[in-house]
Amino acid sequence: MGIILKQSFKNTIIIYLGFLIGGLNTVFFYPDILGSEFQGIVTVLLSYANLITPLMALGIHYTIVKFFSYYKTKEEQDKFLSLAMIAPLFVALPVGFFWSKIQEYIVTNFIAAQNRGLEDYTVVIYIIAICCAYFEVFYAWAKVHLQTVLGNFLKEFYNRAVIMLLLILVFFKMITPVQFIFSLTGFYVLRTLIMMFYAFKTYFPKVNFSLPENYKEVTTFSLFIILAGSAGAMLIDIDKVMVISKETFNAAAYYTVAVFIGSFIEAPSRAMNQILQPLTSKSLNENNASEVESLYKKSSINLLVVGGLFFLLVNCNVVELFKLMPKGYEQGVFAVLLISIAKMYNMFLGNNGPIIANSKFYKITLPIGVGAAILVYCLNVLFYHKINMNTDGLALATLLTVIMLNTFKLVFVYRKMKMSPITNKTWLVLSIITVFFIGFYYWNFNVPTFEVFGFEVSPILNIILKSILIVSAYLIVIIKLKVSDQISSLIQKILK
Repeated sequence: MGIILKQSFKNTIIIYLGFLIGGLNTVFFYPDILGSEFQGIVTVLLSYANLITPLMALGIHYTIVKFFSYYKTKEEQDKFLSLAMIAPLFVALPVGFFWSKIQEYIVTNFIAAQNRGLEDYTVVIYIIAICCAYFEVFYAWAKVHLQTVLGNFLKEFYNRAVIMLLLILVFFKMITPVQFIFSLTGFYVLRTLIMMFYAFKTYFPKVNFSLPENYKEVTTFSLFIILAGSAGAMLIDIDKVMVISKETFNAAAYYTVAVFIGSFIEAPSRAMNQILQPLTSKSLNENNASEVESLYKKSSINLLVVGGLFFLLVNCNVVELFKLMPKGYEQGVFAVLLISIAKMYNMFLGNNGPIIANSKFYKITLPIGVGAAILVYCLNVLFYHKINMNTDGLALATLLTVIMLNTFKLVFVYRKMKMSPITNKTWLVLSIITVFFIGFYYWNFNVPTFEVFGFEVSPILNIILKSILIVSAYLIVIIKLKVSDQISSLIQKILK
C-alpha cells in the first residue's frame, strides 16, 4: 500500500483543495455573482455532458486500464494505444453531424417550457463531452504508468479554479454571464490538450494502426463497459437533469449545492481509486488473488475511516453552513444527509468496482449498470413526480439505488471470488461514526450572534470550533483502537 498511500495522499490534498475552491464558488461566488438561475444552467449543461461522455469515450479509458498490462512488447502496446486514440472518433463525428437533431430532441422532450433558454447553449454539451472523453482516455494512459497526480489535479482542481477565475471576471464586468459559459468550454478544451501532452510525455507510442492480437476481447470489453458506463453516468446525473423538467433552474442550483456538500466526503475514495484501478488490474492479470484481497480489505477500512471523519464534519455542521448562504439553499439539509450516506456506502466497498470491472466477470457490469439506471429513474419518478417529495425525493432515490446496487456487488464478489472487505474493524469503525454522529449532530457551541461588516460570522466560528473538537476526538479514538495501521502510521509521520 506504500505507493497507493503516497499518491493517494497527494491526490486527496488536490481533491480537497478543489473542494475548497468549489465550496467558495458554491457558497459565495455563484449565488452573489451569477445567481441561482445561471448556476442552474451551468449545472444542467455539465450534467448533460457527463451523461453522454461515456458514449463518446467508447469505454476506452476503462479498456486501457484493464488491458495495457496484458501486453508485454512495445509493438503490442503501440497498437493498443493507437487504437485507443482514434476509437472515440467513431462516435464523436457522427454525433456531431446529427447534433442539431439531437439538441432539438433534448429541448423538446426533457426541458420545461420556462427553461427553454438552455437551447442557446446546447452546443456546449457536445464540445465538453468530447473533451471529457478524450481527457479520460489520456488520463487512463497516464494511470497505467502509475502517474496520477497531474491528471487528478486537472480533473479535481483545475475546473473549479477556472470557474472561480471566470466568476471574478464576471464580478468585475470584464466578461458577461454568457461569455462565462463559453469561456469555461474553452478551458475544457485546454485541459484535454494538457492531459494529452502529458500522456505523450509519459509514454509516446509509435503510431501503428494494426489491430492488437486480442482485439476481439478488447472490443467486447469496450462494448460492455460503454453501456455500463453510460448507465453509471445516468445514476450520477439524471436527477439534476430531471429537476428542470419540472422546476426552474433555481431548484437545480439548490439541489446541486446539496449534492456537492454531500459528495465532499468521497474525495479520499476518488483519490485512492486513481492508483488502485491499475494495481487491481495488474494483480488480476497476474492471477495474484491474495494481493487483490489485501487491496480490497485495506482500501475498504482506510476509506471508511477517512470517509467517516468527513461524514461527521459535513453533517454535524451542515445547518450552520446553510446559514451562510442565500435563502432557499437551506432546503437541502436532508438531501445532504441522504447523499453523504450513499457516498459512505460507496467508500466502504473499497476497490470493489475495479475488481469486478477488471476480472473475468466484467460482463456483469452491464446488467448492474442498466439495472441501477432503470431503478434510479423509476424511483425518481415515484418520489419526485408522483409523491412530490421535491428534491429530497431525488436524494432518497439515489440512496436506495446505491444501497441495492452496492449490496449486490458486495455479495457478487464474495460468491464468485470468495473475497469480502468486512472485518471486525469494519463494525468498530461504523460504531464509532454512529456514536460521534449522535453526540455532535444536535449540539453546537453557544457562540453569541454578531456581525462583521454586515456579515454574520457566528456560524463560521461554530463550524471551526466544532470541527476542531470532532477531528481531535475522532483521530485519538481511531489511533488508540488501532483501527488502521496505514492511517495511524501516516498520522504519526505528519505529526513528526
